Amino acid sequence: MAWRFALMIDPVDAADVRADYADTFTALDPAAPALTVGELSTQRGDGIFESIGVIDSHPQEVTAHLERLAHSAHICELPTPNLDQWRAAVDLAAAQCGAGESVIKLILSRGVEHGPAPTAWVTAAEASDFTRARTEGIRVVTLDRGYALDAPAHAPWLLLGAKTLSYAVNMAALREANRRGADDAIFLSSDGYVLEAPTASLILRRGDTFVTPAPNGGILHGTTQLSLFEHLDAQGYETVYATIPAESLGGADAAWLVSSVRLAAPITAVDDAPMPVDAALTASMNAYLLSPRD
Repeated sequence: MAWRFALMIDPVDAADVRADYADTFTALDPAAPALTVGELSTQRGDGIFESIGVIDSHPQEVTAHLERLAHSAHICELPTPNLDQWRAAVDLAAAQCGAGESVIKLILSRGVEHGPAPTAWVTAAEASDFTRARTEGIRVVTLDRGYALDAPAHAPWLLLGAKTLSYAVNMAALREANRRGADDAIFLSSDGYVLEAPTASLILRRGDTFVTPAPNGGILHGTTQLSLFEHLDAQGYETVYATIPAESLGGADAAWLVSSVRLAAPITAVDDAPMPVDAALTASMNAYLLSPRD
């Protein structure tokens, strides 16, 4: 990964309205050490993050990402982010990205053990090349996530629905998918319902209707999925949120995993069972996702 920019943020209160937040930013050498050994993001994964796709220095869906950052902060009982400050930091990072595809990451940590707290920073890097996934598709396996669909209602301390730094389980799921000869995974609830992928949202096509799992059961509401649904609505398709039984997954007319950086990757097989692929629609989706979106 080619790092392009790094910036530490001195977080200010959400109500602190300023014309300029430049004095709260410290530019860093992205190749140099920046965190202390007591940082809780690295010691415990105690923090939240967002990944924003950037196309030719244009950061995509910034408002949606910032709103989700604030939502995650609320769930994790972190200080409410000053979204104007974070937006200014995103603009600075995006200006360093140049042509092509990049990714900006926003990180808000609980801070250093015994203070100071919180810690916040932004990075920008060249994005990986996902051309093959977008055009040739991906194979997925289904994996039990280990909790029932109603878990968030009676166990809020699990922080389900927050985009936390604790991604060890997500990465383990991807390794398990690779061991099974697949590229990615789709999580299922322990009571047999479709959830999401470790780093992406799922969209199914049934005729002229597009369906995604309802954002309950600890599902992270995907910014790319939301944007695509708006695009599909504008084209006259019906878009639906639904509780999807696992056994109905293979009956879809087409399916995609969608995310901010990989964009729309068509699913070619689920648990080794082939899935239909709509190449023309996939190309149209990715053309839209590669266009400037605010």
